[in-house]
Amino acid sequence: MSTDPHQPIRSRVALVTCAALPELDDDDRLVHASLAARGVTAEAVVWDDPAVDWGSYDLVVLRSPWDYPSRRDDFVAWAATVPALANPADIVRWNTDKRYLDQLSAAGVATVPTTWIEPGQEWALPAEPGEYVIKPSVSVDSQDTGRYDLADPEHQELARAHVRRLGSAGRVTMVQPYLSSVDTDGETALLFLAGPDGLRFSHAIRKGAMLTGPDLGAESPRNPERISARTATPEQVAVAEKTLAAVPGGAERLLYARVDLIPGGGDAPVLVELELTEPSLFIGYAEGAPDRLAEAILTHLRRQP
Repeated sequence: MSTDPHQPIRSRVALVTCAALPELDDDDRLVHASLAARGVTAEAVVWDDPAVDWGSYDLVVLRSPWDYPSRRDDFVAWAATVPALANPADIVRWNTDKRYLDQLSAAGVATVPTTWIEPGQEWALPAEPGEYVIKPSVSVDSQDTGRYDLADPEHQELARAHVRRLGSAGRVTMVQPYLSSVDTDGETALLFLAGPDGLRFSHAIRKGAMLTGPDLGAESPRNPERISARTATPEQVAVAEKTLAAVPGGAERLLYARVDLIPGGGDAPVLVELELTEPSLFIGYAEGAPDRLAEAILTHLRRQP
């Protein structure tokens, strides 16, 4: 592929999704026109469709394969077979299990304190009362996630049942203190997109709190998703950049990254999640973001041999 940034590219790109969203979600579709204007044909392709020839694409971009949590091993194995995958397969393996948070914490990134419970391991209630979040280490979109007030005996029993349920399914459980600042300030997601010299900050959004109570399966109470544009603070950008600097193999390899932050003690931002595999990029919430994503894809196309 040409490395000349002024030379037109005629390329075919797969935007990877799942069977439940065969045409991608509305936000992802916004990049089609920007890519077409740059000579790039983008196609929505389901990741586990056995008829797909992944080698026929110049670049394969992970977008919404949101059904992978129940089949993570299959998904990770599939990623390892795909040529020209963005983000790359080793990142997929690392980032689809939230135990990466321990590695980032060890690198000096401020993260939400997390207790990990392996399948079959006994869990004792935290010594400090308060609200806690329980969820599996492999999940998307708050699936199998609940909020518990562990001063409440009923919530204690529901929390124990949640941990047992996840463990019985062979899943690792995460227990984290609930940061009440999310109820007032919300969560800030900072979006980074590839440029010629590595990832560049593109835009930010605010996401309102979603969890309202224990995980009760399909009947779990949730607030509706509330997304709005937000101006990131210099402190938030600095935390995000420190997080990205700790990515194994270097963040300069990435096509995109989303860094999710919540105010912690003293309102300093702390990392909730680093999304490198299939994050919503919210390009519909920032002027010029579809073009910036298209340019990021072109950057990666030019890196291909």
